[in-house]
Amino acid sequence: MKLEQLREFRQLAYECLGNAKDATFELADAVMTTRHVSCLGDLALNPLFRREWSSAYEALQDCRPDQEKLMQLYIEQMSQVERPLLAIDHRESHRMNDPIITER
Repeated sequence: MKLEQLREFRQLAYECLGNAKDATFELADAVMTTRHVSCLGDLALNPLFRREWSSAYEALQDCRPDQEKLMQLYIEQMSQVERPLLAIDHRESHRMNDPIITER
């Protein structure tokens, strides 16, 4: 994806976010660039999230993205790629206090 295409994609995605666009967009950037997250406050410490930590909570509470438009935007971007690479985190989550863990 070329830089201009990326800028256009980001602008179109931004327009789909509804309320609290700026904080939500910065929070999304923080999600994509923070290596280890144990709580929402970790994302607020990311340099790409330029707001106070409480804005992270407010962004999640206030943002009501147009899910249909965002999905269409994603599909359009994927159709431009010959072989899209989709990455999914499938790591197993170990919950040591879970009573069922011995049965797994």
